[in-house]
Amino acid sequence: MTSTMRAVVLDAPGPVANLHLRELPVPEPGDGWVRIAVKAFGLNRSELHTRLGLAEGVVLPRVLGIEATGVVDADPSGAFRPGQQVAAMMGGMGRVFDGGYAEYTCVPVAQVIPFESDLDWATLGAVPEMLQTAFGSLTVGLDAKPGQCLLIRGGTSSVGLATAVLAKHRGMTVLATTRDRAKADVLERAGVDHVLVDDGDVAAQVRRIVPEGVDAALELVGTPTLPDTLRATRVHGVVCFTGMLSNEWIVKDFYPIGYLPSGVRLTAYGGDAADLPGAVLQGFLDDVAAGRARVPVDRVFDLDHIRDAHALMESGGARGKLVVTT
Repeated sequence: MTSTMRAVVLDAPGPVANLHLRELPVPEPGDGWVRIAVKAFGLNRSELHTRLGLAEGVVLPRVLGIEATGVVDADPSGAFRPGQQVAAMMGGMGRVFDGGYAEYTCVPVAQVIPFESDLDWATLGAVPEMLQTAFGSLTVGLDAKPGQCLLIRGGTSSVGLATAVLAKHRGMTVLATTRDRAKADVLERAGVDHVLVDDGDVAAQVRRIVPEGVDAALELVGTPTLPDTLRATRVHGVVCFTGMLSNEWIVKDFYPIGYLPSGVRLTAYGGDAADLPGAVLQGFLDDVAAGRARVPVDRVFDLDHIRDAHALMESGGARGKLVVTT
């Protein structure tokens, strides 16, 4: 086995030029840790926040990446066999310890989820964190039920598209927003029933379709659009704050009675590897393989073009998940 690997290192917060592809020693897994040979990883807004210096608790320099997909390379505990397909995410990856932007990464055994699939690695690499966030938002955050009407604010994000796919599988009616009318086809391919061009007053558009307001709404843009999303939701409906595409997540001078429409419930969701059951991951991958679901991959990069990938993510120009293969 080689003693070195390629990895993307952030030395200090800043522009994409601060991401450096370097040769590093292959990490050794300690007790309770698993070394994964990374085949692919998805890009996440969390990593953009880290690069821009907006994330808390990050120790630099650091190999970024809150998720990774690949095969087990070494597991001192014996919980996983060498060569077993696995996904790993969260729990400090890319912040507290080195993450998935590398050819190898070591993670705690509790963060490893096994699966079996013949799908290509670019597709597999797009799934873990995207699916965990979408599934958790629907189940824990919204307690979504078949037959309900769901609004996705920030629909062309990877999580928004994955949520649309899962919601349609649950028999929900889905409304989703985009700021760019040219991206409407992306939402339609994900099964969205009503595409809304976000003009800042989405609530009025929603209530022309659903006069009483939607049963559930997923907020992926952040605090700038949250009040309007709340106004689009019916009495006793639920809004789940999950994403921060705007990079704004603090509500200043929050006065609940003035901020929240009467009877509308506001929740939040932020998950971890433990929040994505292995059966859910395996079932989704099986559905994709059978053509019953799709993974919204926009573009696939290699490690040499990590700066291009980050620049595209930062620009907001992606139409789905951005993936890097090693």
